[in-house]
Amino acid sequence: MLRERADAESVEVELAEGATVGDLLGELDQLIGALPVRAAVNREYSDLARQLAAGDEVALIPPVSGGSDVHVALLAAPLSLDRLARSVVRDGAGAVVTFQGITREVERLDYEAYAEMAERRIAEILTELHREHGLEAIAAEHRTGPVPLGEPSVIVAASSAHRPQAFAAALEAIDRIKAEAPIWKREVEGEEGRWVEGTTPTTR
Repeated sequence: MLRERADAESVEVELAEGATVGDLLGELDQLIGALPVRAAVNREYSDLARQLAAGDEVALIPPVSGGSDVHVALLAAPLSLDRLARSVVRDGAGAVVTFQGITREVERLDYEAYAEMAERRIAEILTELHREHGLEAIAAEHRTGPVPLGEPSVIVAASSAHRPQAFAAALEAIDRIKAEAPIWKREVEGEEGRWVEGTTPTTR
């Protein structure tokens, strides 16, 4: 939403030495408007009092798709299964089930996504599963760009009062993400690469 408002992938802002995240948001007030945002400094959520340094990258993050109990993200950075699992812990959750798909047998996988549509479709999938399985929370993140051997390219976490619902939701989530989200992968060994043959996307 903010990218569309700015009509740019990023903007550069000059601030006085010692400026904080709050000062930056003030400079961007016309762009942000009434939209509630969280700031992430160098890919870590930060509060308004954090001081900024030259060259810091600040991401302004509107509310994630699907509400507070459904989280979706496409990321170019390494994924953290522990962080995602913690994000779905709730007072009523007696079970947290996680899954991670890891690059195997090849030097790396290169992922390309139709990002806006992929995030929306994954959010729709998770929202349906949250309702159908009576979950406490569910989250999924997917890498874009190169993912080296041994690193996860997709992670899912689901929480519920009892384990059967969380297991079923996590399994269905990864199966549907692979079948429905517009994300493609290319196997790379050295200088050689090939796109992995897929299937025509399906919907329920």
